[in-house]
Amino acid sequence: MPNPRLTGLGSGLFCAAAMLGIGFLDHLLFGGSTAVYGVLFLPVCVLTALWVRRGDLLTAPVVVPIAFAAGLVPVADSRDGLGGRLMALVTALATEAGWLYGGTLVAGVIAVARRIRLLRRRAAAAGRRPAR
Repeated sequence: MPNPRLTGLGSGLFCAAAMLGIGFLDHLLFGGSTAVYGVLFLPVCVLTALWVRRGDLLTAPVVVPIAFAAGLVPVADSRDGLGGRLMALVTALATEAGWLYGGTLVAGVIAVARRIRLLRRRAAAAGRRPAR
């Protein structure tokens, strides 16, 4: 499995591009099934939280909800006109909030666990240094 290290911006771009791609595929293959979209959102959240570099760990829980909303645009049952399209997006965000919160929680837990592991490693390395 690849082990890329993405910057905060790179993780946001990866997540948004992946969710947009999933959204378009969902619209083409499943007719815009929000359940399929929500299920596929969770692995993207995990990958985003695992692939972001250590210095940008706290960006993972921030970028995944933005990417969820961006990818939901092709999935949302759009009506005629800009107002109808916007209303469909807001409705889809409201009805699929469980997936959104779940994916954000998953990304946040992974990011916090990685951060704690990093801090413990630093503390252990500082304890092994000889005193001056």
